[in-house]
Amino acid sequence: MSQPLDALTRSLLQAATKAGADAAEAKAVQATSLSVDVRAGVLEQAERSEGIDIGLRVHVGQRAATVSASDISERTIEEMALRAVAMAQEAPEDPFAGLAAPEQLAQNWDIDALELCDPAGEPSPDMLQDDAARAEAAALAVKGVTQVQSASAGYGVQEVFSAMTNGFEGGYRRTDRGLSCVAIAGTGTGMERDYDGDGRIFQSDLRSAEDIGQSAGQRAVERLGARKPPTGAYPVLFDERISSSLIGHLLSAVNGSAIARGASFLRDAMGEAVLPDTLSLIEDPHRPRTSGSRPFDAEGLPTRKRMIVENGVLQGWTLDLATARKLGLDPTGNAARSTSSAPSPTNWNMSLTEGMQTRDDLIKEMGTGLLVTSMIGSTINPNTGDYSRGAAGFWIEKGEITHTINECTIAGNLRDMLRNIVPANDARRHLSRVVPSLLVPGMTLAGA
Repeated sequence: MSQPLDALTRSLLQAATKAGADAAEAKAVQATSLSVDVRAGVLEQAERSEGIDIGLRVHVGQRAATVSASDISERTIEEMALRAVAMAQEAPEDPFAGLAAPEQLAQNWDIDALELCDPAGEPSPDMLQDDAARAEAAALAVKGVTQVQSASAGYGVQEVFSAMTNGFEGGYRRTDRGLSCVAIAGTGTGMERDYDGDGRIFQSDLRSAEDIGQSAGQRAVERLGARKPPTGAYPVLFDERISSSLIGHLLSAVNGSAIARGASFLRDAMGEAVLPDTLSLIEDPHRPRTSGSRPFDAEGLPTRKRMIVENGVLQGWTLDLATARKLGLDPTGNAARSTSSAPSPTNWNMSLTEGMQTRDDLIKEMGTGLLVTSMIGSTINPNTGDYSRGAAGFWIEKGEITHTINECTIAGNLRDMLRNIVPANDARRHLSRVVPSLLVPGMTLAGA
């Protein structure tokens, strides 16, 4: 019988101290996942995995090293500690490495308020197969759909526990439930495909299999008859399905690691306008039933709601302890790490101010341009913000969708694009990134 995760992490810390570490941090993750794929109405594949991973990061002076394992025997734990200390002694010094001070640590969090774990428990394989089969059937029932590439359902549960020699201990349990469908319409060289899916913490929040399958089928059929757009400068509307990628580029640019390296197109933009004056970008790691929620970060610091952009103006970087020390700032409680890696800055739940108009309103106002619903590949220069991506979607003429578009490239500069975006009001509130459809008034399109 395996040890509880809290006991495992304490064993790791004790072994590290015995091996000569000045400080240490341990993480243990126990996970179970179950997935089912259906094709042509029958079970194609079913997988289940269970396991425990442990990780140990030790500090010897200003030197650090990380080791991990999936074996939790006492012998392995001792060997991990000895190996980690030996590695740290050979590592280069890092003046910014080190654990948090005790007064910085999270205390008295309310894990139940975050609703990270579905009490309903694990679904049966038959239930997952039924969900996938119903999604596939709904997609095939859409006129024009010729086949379903995949229909998949899955479930996962993960328990995480961290402990550090500065006195921090904490953990939580998280579930996730997903269902997806990829449909294909047309035949031969005229085939097109599209998808839909949903992922939730609670099974009861998951969209129905019929809704997901029908939507995937309709989207695939809508893509038939695609053409290349004309080359030129046009407004581009990023559909809500992919609009969060634009905000993702902004978040990458304000990440402490990029700022500390000077490798960001926003490196000198603190206190400057980076979004329209009416828009704010808020991080809230305490939203219930949301995948990016957590009570503390990987360094034991409390997470908190904060403004990254307020009324268009950049307010702060995303920092872990090391990048905060490099920049002479306070950490923001945004460290993340796996069992095999050092902490690094990352963002939790994000939400962008929505607009007053619907996506259809923006389509009518944009006149002639491109509605982007999917993208492939990317060429993003993080230093300059130059942006180029392959795109597909729908052509707009006189405020109306006329035909499908594929095989085109959209290009611009992220600094200009973000400063001029116009948001719709169609964001999905349950997502970790709540971002509506976004209109960029002018981009360069390369097509026919």
